[in-house]
Amino acid sequence: MAKTEIFLPSMGEGIIEATITKWLVKEGDQVEEDDPIVEVATDKVDTEIPSPGNGTISGISYKEGDIPKVGDIIAYLEIEGDEKLPEELKKNVDTQYRLIKEASINESAEKEESEAQTSEMMSRTPEGKYLSPLVRKIAKEENISFDLLDTIKGSGMDGRITKDDLLNYLNEQEDLKKEKATKAEKTESLSPKPPAGKVIDNGDEIIEMDRVRKLIAEHMVVSKRTSPHVTTFIDVDVTDIIKWRNSVKDSFFKREGVKLTLTPIFFEATARAIRQFPMVNISVDGTNIIKKKNINIGMATALPDGNLIVPVIKRADEKSIVGLAREVNDLASRARSSQLKPDEISGGTFTITNYGTVGNLMGTPIINQPQAAILGIGAVKKMPAVVETPSGDAIGIRNIAYLSLSYDHRVIDGALAGMFVKSIKDNLEGFLSNKFLSDIEL
Repeated sequence: MAKTEIFLPSMGEGIIEATITKWLVKEGDQVEEDDPIVEVATDKVDTEIPSPGNGTISGISYKEGDIPKVGDIIAYLEIEGDEKLPEELKKNVDTQYRLIKEASINESAEKEESEAQTSEMMSRTPEGKYLSPLVRKIAKEENISFDLLDTIKGSGMDGRITKDDLLNYLNEQEDLKKEKATKAEKTESLSPKPPAGKVIDNGDEIIEMDRVRKLIAEHMVVSKRTSPHVTTFIDVDVTDIIKWRNSVKDSFFKREGVKLTLTPIFFEATARAIRQFPMVNISVDGTNIIKKKNINIGMATALPDGNLIVPVIKRADEKSIVGLAREVNDLASRARSSQLKPDEISGGTFTITNYGTVGNLMGTPIINQPQAAILGIGAVKKMPAVVETPSGDAIGIRNIAYLSLSYDHRVIDGALAGMFVKSIKDNLEGFLSNKFLSDIEL
């Protein structure tokens, strides 16, 4: 018998731990390679960890509810037969260990770099306020960042922050904390919170948010607090696209095995617009703008329990309509059945949300941080519209959809946002003349 360890694998960018939510096996159970053995939850996704090979579960290191870190041994697997591990299984285990080790090394390097920057705090803030060695020492001990120091009004020469300025600021913050705590205690005593699930006097029911809803709520509040949101709208005539899709959808499904919806067409048009206006495909880090090389478009997807998840189509600009249709269908299906992998919901650089699926015409979506913009797609409706013809203008019945772009006004101005959505409109209305259509001629 040969024994091997099952580690908590790397769960995606920035994730260092996970909660064991449910063991799918117990000690003594026989498992085959890729059988799911445990369900875990992170702050981004719920997922399953598969067995690395065939054998018997000989030990379980963590109980349900425990929170192991990436790289911790969560279980042991005994392989029947030779004492030596099968070559393929050994390769799987070695690869898993290497990935975990790399993640650990990267995390340590980032930590050391962060600590070095803190310990070697520069003599001036980003806005140029001078910091004496004593002030820098106090700021370091109290974990006060450069950005926060810039908000403190200095009483010294040329706005310089003195020791007294910093100590006064710390005292004020302490007083504010005490005041908030006192108010919270009074509110708690005056208005005791009914337990979740309890029906109160007037028939209202208290429902506690589940774990995912709490994360979504926090993410939305942080986004509104972080980015000054501005939304711009544009209408798009998709009549020609609708006619074309209706003419090819049956043969497309027969040949490709997936449905051809409008979604991959909107993704293709958006990816091409991002390529034209790359300064929409950015994120913000302090006073730095990070221009993303890859165009990774997130697809906001409603789940059966009412929550939301955003799987990501990586390098969307490199995919054809056929490729996008396959990936859209696959990700949406696996999102609704909780089968997404952690790396399939990370790395997004831009997001699309389609509130038209429930009949809504317009909306003002909230930016998916740390991205800088999000596109909303409204329902396609038949509307009277002016149609330009060789013999003059006429009123016709057209299929119209409204697009809305919410963007971070710190780094994207109205002109750029307007040109970007106009580019998407042009791509959609000129869809039938696009070269890529030869890829899906049926």
